[in-house]
Amino acid sequence: MSKIISIAIDAMGGENSPDKTIEGIKLFLEKNKKNDYILNIFGKEQELKKTLAKYKVVSNLIQIIDSKNVVSDEESPMTAVKNSKNTSMWNCIQHQLEGKSDISLSAGNTGVLLVVSRMILKMMNGVSRPALAGLWPNQNGMNVVLDLGANIECNENNLVDFAELGSALFKSIFPSEKPKVSLLNIGSEEIKGTEVLKNASKKLKDLSSDDNFIYNGYIEGNNIMSGNSNVIVTDGFTGNVALKTAEGTAKFISKNLKKSLTKMSLIFSYFSLKNFKDKLDPRKYNGAIFLGLNGPVVKSHGGIDSTGFYYSLDLCYKIVKGNLMSQIKKNLNHSNSVK
Repeated sequence: MSKIISIAIDAMGGENSPDKTIEGIKLFLEKNKKNDYILNIFGKEQELKKTLAKYKVVSNLIQIIDSKNVVSDEESPMTAVKNSKNTSMWNCIQHQLEGKSDISLSAGNTGVLLVVSRMILKMMNGVSRPALAGLWPNQNGMNVVLDLGANIECNENNLVDFAELGSALFKSIFPSEKPKVSLLNIGSEEIKGTEVLKNASKKLKDLSSDDNFIYNGYIEGNNIMSGNSNVIVTDGFTGNVALKTAEGTAKFISKNLKKSLTKMSLIFSYFSLKNFKDKLDPRKYNGAIFLGLNGPVVKSHGGIDSTGFYYSLDLCYKIVKGNLMSQIKKNLNHSNSVK
């Protein structure tokens, strides 16, 4: 009998919650009929029961855990320790620490979620900093890109850790594909970039193997979506700028392409446009993953709708199903043996 996947959900975080979280949960229940999971929903019990009834969600796969308080979107990470205890977010992560859940999901305050997750779950042995990873479409499928904002400055050891963590995440989500790592740089030539990037590149070359990941060298921003590499490693400052630029470009293209077409051309190109729009739909890539902690935590975008929340919940399921933590430990053991 396969292990039951247990997911802890902060149902009160983000805009329009708990409505969007409950709607997203409803979508997940409708699409995933395997019944090999349990959804532990944290929030104000009476409000959650009313919302579940509102959307006609009835399932023995749902367990409600009452949490009287909620983390505010305006909460400062500096005050998170003092004010977030016994909130739906805190109790969600605590449930994971106690071994009652395998992964946590929240659309709440990103800074507070990172602080609370790190404080409760602690860092893994051998990892100095957590990384924020995200999914990013490419020509052949999907990229894992990290760090996306958790660490503004990084040294070469941090970047090597991110490569190991990102490769493990990629393998857990796409088990039939080989992780191919590249360092984001201003050029593909070996002489380009900072000393930190050059030193990280040398270490990644030594670690490159079929059992771990294949290192493809440097990659420039305009080639991130080429599909030649599928794990893109960078510091949090550069990664966040790249992500926001890509998101803005996708919105610009989607918004203006339709305006530029005549009614007749729209009729003939309807299905092509629909496929194009679906590929750029940011809701499908919703869910940033905190890596490097003693357990995975997924951050859903605070302003995303119920469909986007469904995709982040589905990502949680896939991560646990793919044995992410075992993959990370295997990668880190390989890294330590080479060092």
